[in-house]
Amino acid sequence: MHSAIQLTPSQAFDFLLNVAVTRPVFLWGAPGIGKSALIRKFADTVGMECVSLLGSQLAPEDLLGVPQIDGNCSRFFPPANIVRQEAFVLFLDELNASSHEIQKAFYSLILDRRVGEYHLPADTIVIGAGNRAKDAAIVKPMPSALINRLAHIHLRADHRQWLDWAVAEGGIHAWVLDYIRLRPDHLWNEPPKHEEPFSTPRSWHILSDALHSFGDNLDDIMLEALAFGLLSPAHAGHFKGFVKQIRQKHTLHSILKGDAQWPAEPADRDVLYFLAQSFRGLLRKELPDDEASVRSEHKQLAVRAKDRLRELARISVEIAQSVLAQDEEGNRLPAWFLVEVARDLPRLAARDKFKP
Repeated sequence: MHSAIQLTPSQAFDFLLNVAVTRPVFLWGAPGIGKSALIRKFADTVGMECVSLLGSQLAPEDLLGVPQIDGNCSRFFPPANIVRQEAFVLFLDELNASSHEIQKAFYSLILDRRVGEYHLPADTIVIGAGNRAKDAAIVKPMPSALINRLAHIHLRADHRQWLDWAVAEGGIHAWVLDYIRLRPDHLWNEPPKHEEPFSTPRSWHILSDALHSFGDNLDDIMLEALAFGLLSPAHAGHFKGFVKQIRQKHTLHSILKGDAQWPAEPADRDVLYFLAQSFRGLLRKELPDDEASVRSEHKQLAVRAKDRLRELARISVEIAQSVLAQDEEGNRLPAWFLVEVARDLPRLAARDKFKP
């Protein structure tokens, strides 16, 4: 299932409040992005119990019930977990990971809110959720008849909303909060095609819990094990460098002001690379793309940035050039700034790919 429209958690929540109360909805999204939490929040908001059925673990009798003799005939008695006296939110989790027999059994449950002869209480809300085929998750093609019974939306991660939630919720480790504020693009990435951890809101939450559990007893080996055991390898390396620079009191702010120096020891290359990429992110954020929009504060930052780049190049030309290079998504620093670098620091702009 593909869609050009992807909703943030708050937009998806508004969609559920207005659509799920009248028609069944299916929420698509990558693993760990917050689908289940969003549906539980919806149930709490509408004041209903949330009953979850995990599609990947259901057998037909778990949904349809088993036959029993009732007088002169047999009847299917529904399972106790969906029999309620009052309306509730029925959450069909991993619906598209269930067998085709289970998916067919969902037809009447989703459209008519009925299982065999049993009807769900009036006003019961049915919401399904599942991963996409491209997520390297266990999924099965959804029959067209089932697709047509649901309104489909696609969820995407949003770092601002996640940070708002994390601050309001409390309990998220300060290192995780500060890192995501600094590198919001690292909150989530596409699941890899091979077996390795990858960054999601869920994996950052797990990392936060583990950091709290270790407390002051976290050494570098355990930090590395945690980061590389939960996050995408590139993000894990950056996070390790971030924590290390905190512990060594290297801060980008003090370096930019000239109150501190770039870490120059060979053992601190991970910290240096992290600071350099943070430096690049700050320049992309603060310097306007259009030269006509450049003001005095931008010129002052550009002058300081060239001084810091010169100092960085004395330690590592390669890392200094990585600040100027185009990133994996094709983003570059403003052309007018790169022109100034090429003029004032020709050594750093020596390669074609670093030229404006």
